[in-house]
Amino acid sequence: MPFPAFPLPLIPRTARLLPVMLLAGCASLSGEQQAVQQTLMDEQASVQQWQATPVTSVAGEEAVESNSLLALLPDEQLTQLVKQSLAANPGLQQTWLTLQVLRSSQLGVEANQLPEADLSLSGSRSEDDGNSFTTELSVSWELDLWARLADSSSAAAADVAEQLALYQSARDTQVAEVMSSWLQLIQLNNAIQVQALLLDSLRKNEDAIIQRYRRGVGDLDDLDSARSSLASAESTQADNYYQLAAAKRSLRTLLGRVTDTAEDDAEVPIPADYPAVLLPLVELPEQTLARRPDLQAAWQALQAADLRTQVAYKDMLPSLSISAALSDTATSPSSSLLTDPVWSLLGQLTAPLFRGGELKAAARTAELNAAVAAQSYRETLLTAVVEVENALDQEATLARQQEAIQRALESARTNETRYVRRYRSGLVDMLDLLSVQQSRYSLEDTLNTLTYQRLSNRITLGLALGLPGTVTLENLTASPAQAVSESLPASSSDLSAETL
Repeated sequence: MPFPAFPLPLIPRTARLLPVMLLAGCASLSGEQQAVQQTLMDEQASVQQWQATPVTSVAGEEAVESNSLLALLPDEQLTQLVKQSLAANPGLQQTWLTLQVLRSSQLGVEANQLPEADLSLSGSRSEDDGNSFTTELSVSWELDLWARLADSSSAAAADVAEQLALYQSARDTQVAEVMSSWLQLIQLNNAIQVQALLLDSLRKNEDAIIQRYRRGVGDLDDLDSARSSLASAESTQADNYYQLAAAKRSLRTLLGRVTDTAEDDAEVPIPADYPAVLLPLVELPEQTLARRPDLQAAWQALQAADLRTQVAYKDMLPSLSISAALSDTATSPSSSLLTDPVWSLLGQLTAPLFRGGELKAAARTAELNAAVAAQSYRETLLTAVVEVENALDQEATLARQQEAIQRALESARTNETRYVRRYRSGLVDMLDLLSVQQSRYSLEDTLNTLTYQRLSNRITLGLALGLPGTVTLENLTASPAQAVSESLPASSSDLSAETL
C-alpha cells in the first residue's frame, strides 16, 4: 500500500469525522425539506378524501369501465390511424430514442460496481538491453463501502423509469390527440353541411325580398339586412373550409405524413355521424393517480434526486480500492505472454481533505435539485386532481347544454312544420318561413359543436384518469405503468423522511 502524503495517525481521526459530517448534512437536508414533506403528505391525504361519484348523463347514460382510451371509441378506422401515428410520429420516436439513451447510460453507471480488467502488451528496443517485451494483466475494483456506487446505479435506474413513464404519457397523449382530431373532422364536416343549408336559406330569403321590393311591398333596409346576413354566413363557411383543411393537416402531422395526397384522403374518410364515445368510469383517487404516467415520472424524478443527494454526501467519505496485476517481461513476444509472471497486490484508501468547498457545493446543489423535484411532484399532483375535476364538471355541463339545445331543436322543427303548413295555406309569407328555418339551422350547428365538445371531453377525462392509449405497447417488454408502479407511493404513508 502506498504511503499517504499526510501522517498515518490522522487517518482514523478523519475517518471518524467524515461520517459525522455526513450525518449532519443529512439532518440539515431533512430539516430543510421537512415542510415540503409535510405538505406532500397533507395534500395526498386530502386527495384520498376526495370521493369521486359515478357520472351519469342527463339522458341516463352510465359510465363504463375501460382499459384504454381507444376502447372508449371502438372503431376499426380509428384504430388503424392510431397505429400509424404511434409508428411514424417523429416526436414520439424522439421520446423513444431518449429512453434508449438513458438505458445505455444506466449500463455504464452499473458497470462502475464491477471490477475492471485490462491487458496490455508493450515492446521496446535499446542499445544496451536489446529487445524487451512486457505483458501485464491488471484487475482493479473499488469496494462500495458506503453504497455510493449502488445509489448512483439506483438513481440511473430511476432516470430510466422516469423516461419510461414519460414515453407512456407521450403515447397516451398521442392517442388522445388522434382521437380528438378525428372527431373534429366530423364536427367540421357537419358544420359545413349545416352552413350550406343555411346559405341556401339566406339566398332564398334575399330573392324573396327582391321580389317583394319589385312589387313595391318591401324596402331597401330589408334587402341590406338580408345581404349582410348572407355575406356573414359566406364568411363563416369559408372559415369552416379552412378549419377543415387545417384539421386534416394536423391529423396528417400526427400520422407522420409529409404530404397530403389523394391516397391519404381515401384512407381517412369522414363519417357522416358521430360514433359512440363511452363515458369512462371514475375510480377512487388513489387508483386514478397511481396509474397516471406523468405522476409516476415526477415520483421517479424525486427518487433520483434524493439518491443523488445521498451520493453527493457520500463523496465526502473515504474510498477503498484494490488492484492486482500479473506482469511478465522477456526478449520475445511469445516468451512475455505471462509464462513466468510476477504478481502484485495494491490496496489504496483515499479520503478527501481539502477541495475548496467543491464537495459541499455539490451536496448543496443536490439538495436544491431534490427540493425542486419535490415541488415538481407537488405541481404534477395538483394538476392531475384539477384535470379530473375539470373534465367531470365539463361532462355534466355539456350534458345539460346538449339536452337544452336538443329540446330547443325539437321545438324549432315542430315550429318549422307548422310554418310550412301555414305557408302552403297562405297564412304566412316566405320570409317568415325562412326565418324559422334559419333558427333551426343555427340550433343544429350549436348541437353539432356541443356534441363534439362532449365526446372530445370524454377522451380528455379518460386521459386525466390515467387510462393508457392502447392496451399493448409495441417495442416494449413491459408496460411503463407496470415498470414503475412498485415504486410509486400508493398512499401518503409511503412519503416518509427517508424517501425524501
